[in-house]
Amino acid sequence: MSLYYQDDHVTLYHGDCLTEHREWLEADVLVTDPPYGMAYDSGWTGHKNIAGDSSTAVRDDALNAWGSRPAIVFGTWKMAKPSGVKQTLIWDKGDDPGMGDLKMPWGSYWEEMYVFGAGFVGRRSNGIIRCKTEPKGAHAASRPDHPTPKPVGLMERLIEKCPPGTIADPFAGSGATLMAAKNLRRKVIGVELEERYCEVIAKRCSQEVFDFGLSA
Repeated sequence: MSLYYQDDHVTLYHGDCLTEHREWLEADVLVTDPPYGMAYDSGWTGHKNIAGDSSTAVRDDALNAWGSRPAIVFGTWKMAKPSGVKQTLIWDKGDDPGMGDLKMPWGSYWEEMYVFGAGFVGRRSNGIIRCKTEPKGAHAASRPDHPTPKPVGLMERLIEKCPPGTIADPFAGSGATLMAAKNLRRKVIGVELEERYCEVIAKRCSQEVFDFGLSA
């Protein structure tokens, strides 16, 4: 388990963020999409499970290690919120009604984002952020090879209002946080447990033309 990728803005480690690579704790702002604790099954070919998603323990251990510093952390209403949340933002994924309980006449095409700490900046705006998801189905060729990729454009809009300093993402996943920080010329430290996703991130971050993702 070691340093996997590095450039002028991005540093990515392959390993466990709690036991092997704790360099992310040296950063200034946490922006991450941790395991939600809901044993998510995406149905996405080759990606049936998310590591550490059997409970909220991994998420809570990471937040305890981070402490009271500023953070934005993705979550779901299906599981209890972590303690210390200052505000809840909503990611509105657009017009697609999504899945959820198919017996109900409403889809569940949104996610929660929890804000911790202080020092956030920028013009006051709506806490409901509309941003399309990564393409699916016939248009999925450009979708990162990950079951739950976040749009780079969404992550940019979050990071733009974060306090100054280095960004941390200890659950780097498809690399959207790292890409967004790089696009905004900010330093970022990522850790990813699964090597196949480290490969995805390294490939995306090494592109000559930055991937600005999909925004509303």
